[in-house]
Amino acid sequence: MPLDSSPAPLNYPSAHRSDVVDVLHGLSVADPYRWLENPDSDETQAFVAAQNTLSEPILAALPERAAFADLVSRILHAPSVGLPHERHGRTLAWVNDGTANQDWLVVADDGGVPSLEDRILLDPNGLDSAGTTAVTSWSVSPDGELLAYAVAEAGSDWRTIRVLDVATGALRPDQIAWTKWVEPTWLPDSSGFLYWVHDAPTGATFADVTEAGYLRLHRLGDAPADDVTVWHRPEAPKLFAYPDVAGDWLVIRYAAGSSGPSDLAVRRLVPGPRGVDVDTDEVALTSDARARWAVLGARGSRLVLHTDDGAPRRRIVTIDPDGVGAGSVPEFRELVAESADGVLRPESALTADGLVLVYSRDATHRVVLAGFEQADDDGVPVGVTEARRAVDLGDAVTVAGLDVEEGSAVVHVRTVSFTDAGTNHRVVTAPAPKHKVLAAPRGAFEVGEVSVTRPRATSADGTEVPMFLVQRADLATGAPRPTLLYGYGGFRIEVNPEFRAIFVAWVAAGGTLAVATLRGGGEYGEQWHDAGTKDRKQNVFDDLYACAEWLRSSGTASAVAVHGRSNGGLLVGAAMTQRPELWAAALPTVGVLDMLRFHRFTVGWAWCSDYGDPDDAAEFPALYAYSPLHRVRDDVDYPPTLICTGDHDDRVVPAHSLKFGAELQHALSGETAGSGPVLLRVDTRAGHGMGKPKDAQAAEFADQLAFAAHHTGLDPELPVADA
Repeated sequence: MPLDSSPAPLNYPSAHRSDVVDVLHGLSVADPYRWLENPDSDETQAFVAAQNTLSEPILAALPERAAFADLVSRILHAPSVGLPHERHGRTLAWVNDGTANQDWLVVADDGGVPSLEDRILLDPNGLDSAGTTAVTSWSVSPDGELLAYAVAEAGSDWRTIRVLDVATGALRPDQIAWTKWVEPTWLPDSSGFLYWVHDAPTGATFADVTEAGYLRLHRLGDAPADDVTVWHRPEAPKLFAYPDVAGDWLVIRYAAGSSGPSDLAVRRLVPGPRGVDVDTDEVALTSDARARWAVLGARGSRLVLHTDDGAPRRRIVTIDPDGVGAGSVPEFRELVAESADGVLRPESALTADGLVLVYSRDATHRVVLAGFEQADDDGVPVGVTEARRAVDLGDAVTVAGLDVEEGSAVVHVRTVSFTDAGTNHRVVTAPAPKHKVLAAPRGAFEVGEVSVTRPRATSADGTEVPMFLVQRADLATGAPRPTLLYGYGGFRIEVNPEFRAIFVAWVAAGGTLAVATLRGGGEYGEQWHDAGTKDRKQNVFDDLYACAEWLRSSGTASAVAVHGRSNGGLLVGAAMTQRPELWAAALPTVGVLDMLRFHRFTVGWAWCSDYGDPDDAAEFPALYAYSPLHRVRDDVDYPPTLICTGDHDDRVVPAHSLKFGAELQHALSGETAGSGPVLLRVDTRAGHGMGKPKDAQAAEFADQLAFAAHHTGLDPELPVADA
């Protein structure tokens, strides 16, 4: 379809500009829409309603929307069976027959592969009439008899923990509110679990800064008020503690940032009058926050840890906590060395006879099995066998999930790709290795034949920036196509081949998808991540621009729409304010867009490990230089923009998107302004995206895809076989 050559100007909702000015490190910075930071005020809610009143009919009238609404709905509502979890003769998995907005947790009592015919243990669809309450974490007790799970309302990060009986499905009276982040971590005798909790908010539930939490131990049947505090640091309120139970130890990993280094401490698990208890004596294994750690478990007397300590591409080490005394230097022994052939992922796990190792190589995953070389009958490992066995999971896949029951030789692995919504693998490691691909449910969405290539662009400083290029096979060698460019670039997060409805629908409709591997991510180890942080964040944006320019110069793209979520929303905000001429459309979603105040809400302070601290005079200039909200000008032609957020997002608060949208609309209302439009789409009763009902996801994706298609010239056209 032809592009609109001269779109009619819009009358944007009025939004008053206040005279708020902050003096930051000697610089006066205006913040005229500060009032939008209060999500519950009548004025903010009126602004949101007015924005939706403007955007809804425009999006609904897009001629491309009907085709995308149907396509995305079929993708999201295809039957699915998630990663199986074997526990004491039962197997659990999340399944959906295609009719439910939230998946069901199903249990196969005979230990077989869970299917749509098995017993539903937990149905989130019945938790509230609106369907916006979701299960965000869950954990089965070591004896297999109890399930602790956490539910969140309207996409919030706040969770309430409940417990039910696995055999009967009966709900127990245990209920713990105001928890966050940490899934319930069971004691080895199943008498209770550890969790992370905060004091109940006294102000704005979805906006106030969240600090000074507690790691507590809950005994089944006790009132939460009687739970014992195991770890609390009021003098360091920005530390989060993550517990792991491994062998005879509770391992506490604590960190002050989302992607920064952590420290480790241990407490012995000891017999108590009501079951296993946690010793009050704590031993620090590290105290200099020099590295990042993950706990894989214990073998014999030694803990097995994944780390980047001395290894940017990561390795596995062991330590005996009993050998750590006052004044002694902890001795970490290397078990699996850093590899030049890939980055060792923390999803690696212990098996009955060794390790299952997950490696990322050029942003795709592979799995390798390794047996232990043991020093003595206690099972203490001193190394792994030289002959490692690779598991054939296919090409260009991502390990989306991996599960091993404690002490088991059975590993379940779930892989995804740009064309595969999920394949479950059952791997037996001993006595003889076996690999079986489990059957997929009937009715899974078929994308058709697709071409996936890995071209490279060259960034401003000469760095090679890879991207995935995904096209329908029948269109891969044709003329330039409308292209959707996606990126993230932050917090050590890998952007791998992944089956996302918005990706699949764009490709199925005839568009080209480009997924950029930007610095700031974890695809190539810590050096790649570090090169995209703090005063080096501009590298991430430059990497994206290099990809966009390559897409055009290579004849791949006829027009480019740019899309990203969360930190990727920041990427889009920076891209459209720094290089607006590159984009036919921009889709910033739940983005971090005010880089001077992100740390003043919920857990935004934790992102300073990646972004830097606006309160630090040395780090402020880099943040101010690219902050999307502060780069808006009234003499710039901005690309057509659809900003999406949720009014209950308590991770990246909606004020980011609301203030950015208001500023852009104000700029486009001036006498010299052109282009646009800028639309705000605000989901009510929605948060950052977790647990969003499938129908709500389908509506958002259809709007975004139709908007991008309309402004890039993509006329949705399915292959003949699927027409």
